[in-house]
Amino acid sequence: MSDRRRVLMLTHTGRPQARLAAASAAAQFMAAGVEVCAPADEALDLAIDGVTAVESVSGAAAGCELVLVLGGDGTLLRGAELARGSEAALLGVNLGHVGFLADAEESDLEQVVARLVAHEYVVEERLTLDVRVLRDGATVARTWAVNEVSVEKASRERMLEVIVEVDGRPLSRWGCDGVLVATPTGSTAYAFSAGGPVVWPQVSAMLVVPISAHALFARPLVVSPDAVVAVELAALGAGVLWGDGRRPVELAPGDRVEARAGTEPLRLARVHRRPFTDTLVAKFDLPVSGWRGGRRREGDPG
Repeated sequence: MSDRRRVLMLTHTGRPQARLAAASAAAQFMAAGVEVCAPADEALDLAIDGVTAVESVSGAAAGCELVLVLGGDGTLLRGAELARGSEAALLGVNLGHVGFLADAEESDLEQVVARLVAHEYVVEERLTLDVRVLRDGATVARTWAVNEVSVEKASRERMLEVIVEVDGRPLSRWGCDGVLVATPTGSTAYAFSAGGPVVWPQVSAMLVVPISAHALFARPLVVSPDAVVAVELAALGAGVLWGDGRRPVELAPGDRVEARAGTEPLRLARVHRRPFTDTLVAKFDLPVSGWRGGRRREGDPG
């Protein structure tokens, strides 16, 4: 059995700085004896000698130790698709705007690759979602998500009528633009924009967030990770199901969408061990000037 190390590199090739970063990272990996792969279309765009082209399909990371993602959160979510079904962990280097899922910035790239080569990283697992669509009691589609699944109206002109259920019990009927079921990782993504709470990634839970619901009780909910959340479409009105804004599934009137904690977690590689609070402050540019919590005050214990 070969002990040769292998890395799948995923790049937002539409950005010139991403292509330059990819060339630099690939050269550094290969100089250390680590094989570098890339999806076939990206390998063609990058034109880097020594990079192996692979099929751009789910499971493309099989046999790889890591998936190095050079781009924003959207690119990393695409990397999660390629890594699904493998043991590869993802590490994102942010070349986008916010980049909540990324562990490093472009300026850190050389140091990050050096630490990956030296095995100086840890892998953390994040909760994902498994989802199925039932029609007349039969499963007609399955999907999954890292951030969230959304049940949304298919037409701009009319609201979507849904009944939301938690653990086999009806919760409420909403006329709305849609409903999100999100993970803690996804609490800073679409769910945040829809008014949901920010949940620390170490918390094991699922979020239910209505989108523009016309109802008295339409607050975001945090439910058990063991819960099953169901969204049933009314007899009139079609919808569409999205997993992370990708993989659309058309929904017919009367369809039932069930979401639960996924059996396959997201594996994120980390070379930095910064607290999530620091990430929030940095990504949202939160005002913390004047904080004195780091100073020992007279009378404090310890």
